[in-house]
Amino acid sequence: MNALRFRRTAVAVAAAAVLPFALAACSESGKSTDAGASADNAKPADSAAGAAEPSAAADGPFGSACAGVPAEGAGSFDGMAKDPVATAASNNPALSTLVTAVKQAGLVDTLNNAKDITVFAPTNDAFAKIPKADLDKVLADKATLTKILTYHVVGEKLTPKQLENGSFDTLEKTKVTTAGSGEAYKVNGTSSVVCGNVKTANANVYIVDTVLMPK
Repeated sequence: MNALRFRRTAVAVAAAAVLPFALAACSESGKSTDAGASADNAKPADSAAGAAEPSAAADGPFGSACAGVPAEGAGSFDGMAKDPVATAASNNPALSTLVTAVKQAGLVDTLNNAKDITVFAPTNDAFAKIPKADLDKVLADKATLTKILTYHVVGEKLTPKQLENGSFDTLEKTKVTTAGSGEAYKVNGTSSVVCGNVKTANANVYIVDTVLMPK
């Protein structure tokens, strides 16, 4: 009987001794799981931060022709960002034919006073692709010129992401289509963006190498 009581007491003491270690182990395991969960939770945040960096970089102008934009002054990217779009274009020597056409059509105030628009702006070289006799004829015909120029304007600010596969209503009332990715985009499948995502006070500008013609 005494031997049995001694055995039971020994078992109880052993159990009491083991219990704190078991609880401690569970507690440590819980801490480890929590820490692991915290580490896992931190990963999306890190990934999100990493993902934000390319967006920030992509927010600026891009394209081969951007190198020809002055580094400072009214015609620089910073300078153009302060002026409405027609005024900003007038400070860019590569857009002088477009500016002449806009003045000829009486659209300077219309473009400058518009809010949140996108302009696909043909370069001088783009206009030079049109035979001179045809270009002179268009410049002398205000109705036709207005139709062509308003076809280059969309009534919202378009981001490069939207250009990847887009179809947009123009002020001329018909659509332009866009496609591409990265720094390579085409409008209507024929006109390439050579300097894109240029900001002005009221517009996003995509400088293109071919004049767009409405149907």
